Amino acid sequence: MSISDSQFSIHFWGVRGSIATPGVSTVRYGGNTPCVEMRCHGKRLIFDGGTGLRVLGQHLLKEMPIDAHLFFTHSHWDHIQGFPFFTPAFIKGNTFHIYGKVAPNGQTMQDRLEEQMLHPNFPVPLRIMGAAMHFRDVEVPSKIDLGNGVTVEPGMLNHPGEATGYRVSWGNESAVYATDTEHFADRIDESLVHLARDADVLIIDATYSDEQYWSKTSPKVGWGHSTWQEAVKLAEAANVKTLVIFHHDPVHSDDYLDEIGRQVQEKFPSAVMAREGMAISIPTHSSIAIT
Repeated sequence: MSISDSQFSIHFWGVRGSIATPGVSTVRYGGNTPCVEMRCHGKRLIFDGGTGLRVLGQHLLKEMPIDAHLFFTHSHWDHIQGFPFFTPAFIKGNTFHIYGKVAPNGQTMQDRLEEQMLHPNFPVPLRIMGAAMHFRDVEVPSKIDLGNGVTVEPGMLNHPGEATGYRVSWGNESAVYATDTEHFADRIDESLVHLARDADVLIIDATYSDEQYWSKTSPKVGWGHSTWQEAVKLAEAANVKTLVIFHHDPVHSDDYLDEIGRQVQEKFPSAVMAREGMAISIPTHSSIAIT
């Protein structure tokens, strides 16, 4: 089964964390910040609005009118900075259902998206966007029914200021998007294991290696991100079929990520490194296809 024939597919438009990193050393994996699209049984779901959302938007111009569900994990800039450049949102006739958890300070996702488009940050306010936008506050736990049998289950992640992961399901098929999240030093994150239980695909934050995370000169403890070694442990505990290493550190070059990919596959043979332009299909009765 090809990607185009699949009723459940995942498309990667931005896989880098923290800040966009254009340049010769990031060409193969890509430098755009997080944006992942899932097409599931007639529903289009978009996760996060990093700079990869701008690239997706240019692609969607060939498919209008668009009716899509846009889920935000949180509002750190690398996850929302592509939204003001998302061309389909400026075009009447398109519809976007936008989801995000209310922040600890009481701000909704609509508040935060509007705020980043105000002076002095941006010249054009959100109200100028011509598409219909329906904002919905996400609650954890809950189950969001998108129709056609497609459901979305949100789950809490371990990140400064909070972040939300999402499990997309249709029948026995499921894919989980879990970034940004930091592992616990003394135990596995059981809530994340539950969110990722028996998933066909787990897309997870693995920004660092253990050596970088515990570095004596520049430790990353408390920064809100995990390591590829911890991602493997979690995938094994959750009985995940395919593990996708995601949210690459901005200083990690293509060559470095190649080496990490080799090490990850030694531990978890069905693991892959997220790349811009990569697509994964989840057929009902065949093995997962990756292109």
